[in-house]
Amino acid sequence: MDQSLRATARNGNVSDLYALIQRNGNVLRRLDNVEFIDTPLHIAAEEGCTRFAMEMMNLKPSFARKLNHQGLSPIHLALEKGHTELVLRLMEIDTELIRVKGKNGETPLHYISKVGNHNDLLDKFLEACADCIRDVTTQNHTALHIAVENRRLDVLQVLIKMLRKKDYCEEVVNRKDEDGNTALHLAASNNQPQRKHYCFARLLSGCFKLYA
Repeated sequence: MDQSLRATARNGNVSDLYALIQRNGNVLRRLDNVEFIDTPLHIAAEEGCTRFAMEMMNLKPSFARKLNHQGLSPIHLALEKGHTELVLRLMEIDTELIRVKGKNGETPLHYISKVGNHNDLLDKFLEACADCIRDVTTQNHTALHIAVENRRLDVLQVLIKMLRKKDYCEEVVNRKDEDGNTALHLAASNNQPQRKHYCFARLLSGCFKLYA
């Protein structure tokens, strides 16, 4: 990427962006031809430059689905850096960005399932696109698997509450990863404190109307 464009994205200066476009009307077009690249939207998302990111989404919405060399989309980067407002603005423009798969097939929902439901982002994701809970990683992990592996009881409670309202609840809870484990198997075998182990297993088995 042109260094001037990179610096402009990092600073979040929209006026400088249009000055670059005036000098070279194709300054953004060539980025579309590179399969894996840090676009100005990636840089703005990482830096938390919301206004610049929204302008870029207006000009080149295709950038929102591109992955950089680390296999991350702009919304992945915004999540990792804790830029909640920017994540929500991106989601408002295109709810399907929640389902963009990055490295290891992980979606933004999978990332939240790993790190926890900060700022109620998980609730907002599921409200905007409930079906994203059906997405799996390259290891065939659901958000349930990831929540259990990372001992995120707060995440699991939200996921199960939503799943109980869906006709694909059994499908998701029964999903086996590449090792043949369901999330319930992981909850039963995970080396967790007894009380937390019971809570995880009870929540999951409740989807089957069983008790662990």
